[in-house]
Amino acid sequence: MPRVLYIEDDQANRTLVRRVLEAEGYVILEAENGLQGLEIAIAERPDLILVDISMPDMDGYEVTARLRSTDGMAQTPIIALTANVMKGDRERALEAGCSGYIQKPLDIDSLPVQVASYLGR
Repeated sequence: MPRVLYIEDDQANRTLVRRVLEAEGYVILEAENGLQGLEIAIAERPDLILVDISMPDMDGYEVTARLRSTDGMAQTPIIALTANVMKGDRERALEAGCSGYIQKPLDIDSLPVQVASYLGR
């Protein structure tokens, strides 16, 4: 089963994503901040990473840049999952190294389809 790491400071968002994706057969790893997300990503090597952009300790852009410079993480899909939906936010996420961008509020019906597409399923 594909393992998905979700780096998000909001517990309610982590719970929602975990419930939706676990129902589709994914194994969900959770991190409540950027530093913890980096540690889990390096230790666990998930198949896909969902990262919130707005976090207090380290934003998702920095998390993504650090992951992209980590051995073995260059090809891991990293998807920005964010409420930052102003003009240019998607482009900034892609420039930071994200493979894709999913905006909040989440559409729980399309989230599993989007995740599967990033995993090539």
